[in-house]
Amino acid sequence: MTGACSFSPSFKFLKTNVSVKRCRILAEDPVAWVPLRYPVSAITPGASGDGIRRTKGGRRPGCHRSFDSFPPPKMLLVQYFMGAFVAALLGFALLPGLRGRKKKKWGGGEGNSAGTRNGGGGGGTEVIVVGAGVAGSALAYTLGKDGRNVLVIERDLSEPDRIVGELLQPGGYLKLIELGLEDCVRDIDAQRVLGYALFKDGRDTKVSYPLEKFDDDVSGRSFHNGRFVQRMREKAASLPNVKLEQGTVTSLIEENGMVKGVNYKTKNGEELKAHAPLTVVCDGCFSNLRRSLCTPKMEVPSHFVGLVLENCELPYPNHGHVILADPSPILFYPISSTEVRCLVDVPGQKLPSVANGEMANYLKTIVAPQLPAQLHDAFISAIDRGTVRTMPNKSMPASPYPTPGALLMGDAFNMRHPLTGGGMTVALADIAVLHNLLTPLRDLSDSSALCRYLESFYTLRKPTASTINTLAGALYKVFCASPDEAMKEMRQACFDYLSLGGVFSCGPVALLSGLNPRPLSLVCHFFAVAIYGVGRLLLPFPSPKRLWVGARLLSGASNIILPIIKAEGVRQMFFPASVPAYYRAPPESHR
Repeated sequence: MTGACSFSPSFKFLKTNVSVKRCRILAEDPVAWVPLRYPVSAITPGASGDGIRRTKGGRRPGCHRSFDSFPPPKMLLVQYFMGAFVAALLGFALLPGLRGRKKKKWGGGEGNSAGTRNGGGGGGTEVIVVGAGVAGSALAYTLGKDGRNVLVIERDLSEPDRIVGELLQPGGYLKLIELGLEDCVRDIDAQRVLGYALFKDGRDTKVSYPLEKFDDDVSGRSFHNGRFVQRMREKAASLPNVKLEQGTVTSLIEENGMVKGVNYKTKNGEELKAHAPLTVVCDGCFSNLRRSLCTPKMEVPSHFVGLVLENCELPYPNHGHVILADPSPILFYPISSTEVRCLVDVPGQKLPSVANGEMANYLKTIVAPQLPAQLHDAFISAIDRGTVRTMPNKSMPASPYPTPGALLMGDAFNMRHPLTGGGMTVALADIAVLHNLLTPLRDLSDSSALCRYLESFYTLRKPTASTINTLAGALYKVFCASPDEAMKEMRQACFDYLSLGGVFSCGPVALLSGLNPRPLSLVCHFFAVAIYGVGRLLLPFPSPKRLWVGARLLSGASNIILPIIKAEGVRQMFFPASVPAYYRAPPESHR
């Protein structure tokens, strides 16, 4: 199917203020001068396996010098001895200071200076991050890597145990690489995800991610959310200028309409204040600070019922599985080498009771008969073990009101139905945008400049975030069963359209995976599915009834996607260049 795909990924990230060393390449190389070190956003996908662009012969660019340019051996010896002498002097000078330093403790609240802990920013805190989940930990590491002093306040630093946030799309993995966090999916028994398998009415089809132009390592990843989050916390805490502290933020500190920091309680119940020029709220889908920074318009269209299937082989290894069941989809994907996560979508606000056995009965009598035979027994065993968990599926468009000194991120800021597994990809993409914006702004205490940069963030994130959000909402509505004949045709048309392969599956999956987050491409494919459905209805012979169903199909498709686009913002989504933004790239003086 991939041979017919014309998809070409595009990396059009903001230019970063990264100094680039250059060196001469040997005469046979096709380029005379090339960067020795690339920003990850400029990486050209290759087949070398390390994400680095290579020249002819498989060499990394900038790695060769002519032997004539090396100094003579005697000069090298002099340089070595001089270097050793200077290093020894520095070692004796710094050794007493190094011995006197206390070892930094992660999460113990005893790390950096007491001034930061007791408030006022006496330790030079530049950024306060509320929450140390995926978004908070990644942001803390990214800003800390730039040399900024970051304080992270997390309610519970023990390993999370969640049933969502377990599947990272390839686009999200590329963002991990860009942020320098790709090693966080190693050594946690994470599983590669190469695409999806769809099942409907006894038929199935497989659609693969369009990864041909990327390194072999690039794919989706699925894992235990808690293991992934702990690795990211450890990575952030490994930086000497990043401090993780366990505590509960109770409110933001506001002065003259500006956020100056937070009030919080430590794990011992002590009430403290912390001040910083920038506070980023990443406290998740149950955020208690969200209303201070935005006007949330939240919907809960359904709930996920989660189970773990043990020692179960999926029909298509290394693929997510989507069962187009009645009344709504069922998901399966691996989270370790021996475990498969199952998420059963239950529409509506009310769930069958787990305590009195209604949920077990619902799963066994309504859900189990619709599963592939290969998964049936493992599914029943998981129910009998009694480890059923539930989670509300929330949807909330990003509708912030820019507040000087503060920013929302992650699920506290923007949510979409988790059917497509796009939440972490959006969060990591947002962090990359913010990082590129703040890189040239060394002094965050310049409140007027900081405010202008933060306003630009809301514009620059829109195309990627709105594409993933819109696709998630539209796909969920299409994949749910409906008594309406037009919507039944739309659901069948979507399954058959993806089954065609080539560009018909490659394009939508590129959108789903975050590899091609373009709003116009999304709209084109969505209405192509609707038109394909109408064509199926009218062939071989149209009739008045079929014409009427086809008209309602087009109307239904419009009623699905247009309200979602309106909520995301038509202008911001399709014409972001027309939206005022102070900085679309670092100013020339900082490049």
